[in-house]
Amino acid sequence: MNKIVRRILTVIPAVLIQVLWLILLFSWLAPWAAAINFALSLMAFFLVLYIITKQDEGTYKILWLLVILPFPIPGALLYLCFGNKRTTRPLRRHLDAVELPPAQETDCLVELAKADPRLAQTVGCLSEYTGFPLLHNREAKYYPLGDDLFPVMLEELEKAEKFIFCEYFIVESGHMWDSMAEIMARKAAQGVDVRVMYDDLGSISTYTRKSADELRKKGIRCIAFNPLVTIKGTLNYRDHRKMLIIDGKTAFSGGVNLADEYINRVVKHGHWKDIGFRLSGEAVGAYTRMFAKFWNAFSRDPIPDEFLAPVKAEAKDADGYVISYYDSPLGSRAVSNELYIDLLSQAQSSAWFFTPYLMPGEALLDAFVRAARRGVDVRIIMPGVPDKKLVFRMSNSFYPVLLEAGVKIYEYTPGFVHAKGCIVDGKVGTVGTVNLDYRSLFLHFENNSLFCGASILEDLRADFLATQSLCEEKTLENIGTGLGKWIVDGVLRIFAPLC
Repeated sequence: MNKIVRRILTVIPAVLIQVLWLILLFSWLAPWAAAINFALSLMAFFLVLYIITKQDEGTYKILWLLVILPFPIPGALLYLCFGNKRTTRPLRRHLDAVELPPAQETDCLVELAKADPRLAQTVGCLSEYTGFPLLHNREAKYYPLGDDLFPVMLEELEKAEKFIFCEYFIVESGHMWDSMAEIMARKAAQGVDVRVMYDDLGSISTYTRKSADELRKKGIRCIAFNPLVTIKGTLNYRDHRKMLIIDGKTAFSGGVNLADEYINRVVKHGHWKDIGFRLSGEAVGAYTRMFAKFWNAFSRDPIPDEFLAPVKAEAKDADGYVISYYDSPLGSRAVSNELYIDLLSQAQSSAWFFTPYLMPGEALLDAFVRAARRGVDVRIIMPGVPDKKLVFRMSNSFYPVLLEAGVKIYEYTPGFVHAKGCIVDGKVGTVGTVNLDYRSLFLHFENNSLFCGASILEDLRADFLATQSLCEEKTLENIGTGLGKWIVDGVLRIFAPLC
């Protein structure tokens, strides 16, 4: 409810400007009203042309056209403030100013190309654009629940000797976070460099500046990403990343935030199904660099270069490959969106996805449909108990076109699915923070790990099947049909990019 209120508040100034303009137009400016309206209409026409011709998702364009054409003044203001990527400039300026030591070079891509040339093309593009290399995966442990992940995080925190880097979208006081913060405080007192970053809007109702000040008093460096001080153009671009890095030797990531519902200590929406993983070996360096990039951009206390040096890990045989990267709304390409489209296009037998929200853009939706139509076993696991009813209803509006194409959709009857991951043909898959919705794919900073030929994929596949056994399969018969539903679904799909 708080988030809905905040979004309404962002619209109110633009609406008031429109009302004030109408008052001026029909009173003081009445003699020139026709000329002024013509000029504004001409400006709106060129803005509409700009939106139509720019490279962006079709649904997103339609939404803004529907806002701007009938209400040119507030519509144009809202677009210029929140819909145009030029508003990312303040964030871009900070991030572009950060220079990190070069990433380690490897021959992994050459090795992969010999085994699977098509997949190597996909990974090569991903590596080139994000700047993160494909590495040998030495050890990756999969956790099917936050309940399983949390105790291991505590164990690894106790082992910290040099540094602890912690970055999450949501931090909330409770058993999970308080237990972690207590260890971090002890480690900081022992001389360990402990740094915490959280998203200010994501944690706006769960973590206050006073809470952050208490961490600082205990020797823990703490900053909020993109603080919500005033309504501004960067409001839309949030840090949805989740990572815990310890000494450059161990990294944790996945869908789990630092709040008690994620480990089922608090029940909000039935049983909370989430997934995560632990990385060891040289692959951890990618997460250290991700954190350092953001920390150095938005803090006045940069991370020493010595923490970014490759860590010598135990000699272990390679267990496939892994490339870990972060997604950014600042670039011209939506990396994870393109990755999933590419993976679906080369899928031969199966493509299975976990996601809490299902509001893909037209290109990704088409990729799901095309894969299913050519006989690929496409499955999507969704929540059975929603956390946001309106968003869940919007997700449901995409069911008919997917089901008609042959995509199988399952809803987790025990509760809410917050897991984000996929496995394609049993040989490549992802685990990270990326939801299949517009906000996650186009507007948020996210992090993701793509595994190729690694044993962690076997655990992911087994967990998917185990979760599916607790789901209800959705069909065209049990989701309902009719003209009324078709109209509602159409309207909801137009406004899906706002959620």
